Amino acid sequence: MISNQILQNTIDGLKGIAHVDLCVVDTDGGEVAATRPDFSLSAEAVREFVRSPADSQEVQGHQYFKIYDEQQLEYILVAAGSGESVYMIGKMVAYQIQGLLVAYKERFDKDNFIKNLLLDNLLLVDIYSRAKKLHIPADVKRATMIISAEKVRENNVLETVRLYCVGNGGDFVTEVDEDNVIVVKDVTEFKSAEDISASARELQEHLEGAGVKNVHIAIGTVISEIKEVSRSYKEAKMALDVGRIFFEEKAVISYSELGIGRLIYQLPIPLCKMFIKEIFGGRNPEEFDQETLSTIDKFFENNLNVSETSRQLFIHRNTLVYRLDKLQKSTGLDLRVFGDAITFKIALMVVRYMKYMERY
Repeated sequence: MISNQILQNTIDGLKGIAHVDLCVVDTDGGEVAATRPDFSLSAEAVREFVRSPADSQEVQGHQYFKIYDEQQLEYILVAAGSGESVYMIGKMVAYQIQGLLVAYKERFDKDNFIKNLLLDNLLLVDIYSRAKKLHIPADVKRATMIISAEKVRENNVLETVRLYCVGNGGDFVTEVDEDNVIVVKDVTEFKSAEDISASARELQEHLEGAGVKNVHIAIGTVISEIKEVSRSYKEAKMALDVGRIFFEEKAVISYSELGIGRLIYQLPIPLCKMFIKEIFGGRNPEEFDQETLSTIDKFFENNLNVSETSRQLFIHRNTLVYRLDKLQKSTGLDLRVFGDAITFKIALMVVRYMKYMERY
């Protein structure tokens, strides 16, 4: 159904072209939109026209036209005045509104289809039959993006993204909850995953430029069949959550970038607690002093290279070795040994995951 505001904007624009006042009423004679406030129409006259077999008729000095939505009478258009020219203008306006009804209905149907596709609510046979009916290609390369931001509804993020994607006929923009906006994006023209991420970064910058704060975009893998859209959506959802835990500094994160974080995210909390207890005993890794934590982060950042880490920390090599020895005594893990370093890194990630799950 077209909103009253859309109808109002449409007839205002058409009046500016044709210089004929217009009014749209419902089948009971109630005014929906009008180009002037004094369109005093008789509700009974409208109802009589509704009951008549005619699709257009001159009534009380005005031209009346019926507007249908799939054989169902939806609106009555009234063009002020009589004569052939007013009749022709009214006929064209009625045709324009009829076209809007069809376009908005198709958009509504497509939106419902995409939502059900994302939520995996359709049988396989229904997916392809409905896609064909809605003229949606089934074998296009697509990737699902989930956009998270502050005050999504208040900031009208959905419409902002829709306007941004205007012109990209293969993109579908929708929402399935109040917190996120979803883009099912046609990525046929993109040559690599980096091109898709770059496109997401441009969208993220556009939204922040429009005043939307704390914008994060998660991207699922590229799929080539429409039936796989729900899988790409689930991957994007995981990327959004895992990104919040392990990649806070990244505004755009892809499912393919999650690495071991993807595995940790699927672990049950009791198993995580058992693992941490085995690694650190009763000690909480957060109890390490800031100097130790900074040393660990920089050591991992430099791929366990002692010389490069000491150089970047502006400390003597022996000082770094002393800190690593001290950490080994307290945890039993020597970060200079690859196996111990992996264990320690995973343990820190598990701790961060548990903290996140406690908050949410």
